[in-house]
Amino acid sequence: MGRLDREKIKTIWDRLEKAKIFNIGELASLLTCSVPNARLKLKQWQAYTSYNQNGKYYTLPQVPRFDDHGLWRYRNVAFSRHGNLKKTVIHLVSVAPAGLSGKQLGEILGLSPQSFLHHFRQCSGIHREKHDGVFIYFSDVDKVYEKQLQERTSVAGRSAIVTLSDPEAVLILVAVIRQHGISAEEILALPEIKKSKITLSAVKGFMAYHGLLKKTPDFRP
Repeated sequence: MGRLDREKIKTIWDRLEKAKIFNIGELASLLTCSVPNARLKLKQWQAYTSYNQNGKYYTLPQVPRFDDHGLWRYRNVAFSRHGNLKKTVIHLVSVAPAGLSGKQLGEILGLSPQSFLHHFRQCSGIHREKHDGVFIYFSDVDKVYEKQLQERTSVAGRSAIVTLSDPEAVLILVAVIRQHGISAEEILALPEIKKSKITLSAVKGFMAYHGLLKKTPDFRP
């Protein structure tokens, strides 16, 4: 590839800006150069790479209008201010006040959770554990994790308190007092609880809110 003058670069940039997104073949054709040299230009220009579509699309840094999550989508191609999919997921999880479920991550990213979450079962930067049968993704930074867990516990507890009547709350408290260390599942199996319509989620949320439920992180892949 010969040296490109400023006018030629400006013409190419104008065309790429108008197109908004492009692939490596299109760029190599415009530059009349090899694919490796075109990739060098992308690096020099600090272009963004799509986090979906197998990372085959690019956009110039001045083109995206990122949303509050730092994401931008053009047609069905998505880009992130934070970099590739891994870096983006780690960022989204780390700034979420109460962590994020797979469904929430999928909704934010515009991706099917099944298409990418298997990469984050054991991922540096993320701690995954089950809450009420659903995997929640937290930061693996201790101080951040503790705040996120506290917020999620608080939200679950507030929800449980709303759904439980006073007599139902008393039943749970009596069970905890009588049988120290009893689990939410064991409480739900008690005859007096079975007669009610209390759900396992409500029991866990109530116990967590009052500090009666031990957290059991799930580190399984």
